[in-house]
Amino acid sequence: MTFSRRLTLLAALCASAGLHAQPPLSFSPCADTAVPGSLCAVKDVYGAYDERGLPAAGESLELFVRKIPAEGKATGTLWLVAGGPGESGATFYSLLPTLRRSFPGFDLLIPDHRGTGNSTRLCPAEEAEDSPGGRALAGAEWASCFASLNQAAQRARQFSITNAANDLQELIRDEHYTDKRPVYLYGVSYGTQLILRSLQLRSLPVKGIILDSLTPPQGRSRQDLSYRSHMVDRVGLEVLEQCDEDRACHALLGEDAAVVQARVLDKVQADPALLAKIPGKNLKYFMGSLLDVPAARARIPYLLRDLDQGGDTELAAVRAIMTAAAASLGDYAQSPLSVPLAGIISNSENNLQPFSAPGMRASDIEQGEAHLLFASPLPGLLLNNGLPTYRRDDYYARLPMRIPRMLVLQGTWDAKTPYRAGAGQVGLLQYNKAGDVSLSTVQHAPHFILWTAPACFEQAVTRFIGGKPARDCTL
Repeated sequence: MTFSRRLTLLAALCASAGLHAQPPLSFSPCADTAVPGSLCAVKDVYGAYDERGLPAAGESLELFVRKIPAEGKATGTLWLVAGGPGESGATFYSLLPTLRRSFPGFDLLIPDHRGTGNSTRLCPAEEAEDSPGGRALAGAEWASCFASLNQAAQRARQFSITNAANDLQELIRDEHYTDKRPVYLYGVSYGTQLILRSLQLRSLPVKGIILDSLTPPQGRSRQDLSYRSHMVDRVGLEVLEQCDEDRACHALLGEDAAVVQARVLDKVQADPALLAKIPGKNLKYFMGSLLDVPAARARIPYLLRDLDQGGDTELAAVRAIMTAAAASLGDYAQSPLSVPLAGIISNSENNLQPFSAPGMRASDIEQGEAHLLFASPLPGLLLNNGLPTYRRDDYYARLPMRIPRMLVLQGTWDAKTPYRAGAGQVGLLQYNKAGDVSLSTVQHAPHFILWTAPACFEQAVTRFIGGKPARDCTL
């Protein structure tokens, strides 16, 4: 065997066995003040990986990681993987109190996915922190960013789920290769998809995994992103049905809630002055967004009554609730969603429309959603978005064969992932005997249990860390 062949074989064996020459992350005090007392580091990773996790063609990228040290002596480590796609780790900064209570004595490590936050961006110039829109695109930056991505489509295709999953492998393995303290991994929404993809590649050196609000299984019609409005409407109708079953709520409206909402939609559409007060001038979208925030969702009957009577007082109050909810997640330089990354990953893997109905037009979406009472703008935003896509690989629409001990948190009123779809994936992992996986059902909870049902989150995680069986909870 030649020296070069031995070297290639050794590299492959090291990759498969998780033997890395990379040193742990080198943390130092952060240059920003987003989380006082936090430490920051940057790790160089491959632009693309081959099927063995070895470098493929492509530029080197940088991944930003923030460490929030434990209060007192650290007894373990928790990695937090944000959702999206396109969201950075800044999503978790304002949720520190709940995380501290749920994981006492844990260091918190929060990476920004490739393409988000302070990590290497798809459009480095337009998404730079000191650009006109900061990390968000603004004005002429939209056109120049999209044009550059299409001119360098091969680079854009490096920002795939599987490459990001390899990044996660590199981060966790290199940091904990010699660290014997327990390591846990948490992901929410798209972050759950990223973690499951990473487990398909290779095992991870973690004691346990918490998945919060699974994404729908890939490749399933009526559950992909092109069908989002229908999923939103289904949850909205359940909320209205609960009002009908409650004597006081039904008396408030005087008739079935769905009848009132249908009438209100027509009234608002016919009143330009009132329509102008609705965010986005689309009441279906606004009503759909309320389902994600429990405090706003609880005001839906009152909002319908007020709008039905020609008022707008409750509308102002509900808008204030939504503004406060968004503000509760903080406003950091890293916070803006990477729209290019969201578009590329979504249309490559999580949206069936480009493949099942490539000739679809905006009018077709509008017609297909005409009968809905609640809706989402997402199907229309993804339609012909002008961004390159990448080819689906062999990991698409599959689950890992082996998993560490795992807890899944799923809300029954999740408007982004039907509860049955999330529970079904748990059932499939159990059926395949992939490992010890349990489901904690959170009744009436929407997406993102850590944020929307923190008491239930704390209860479930405390039991999981303590080795106790999962228990359901009600919001």
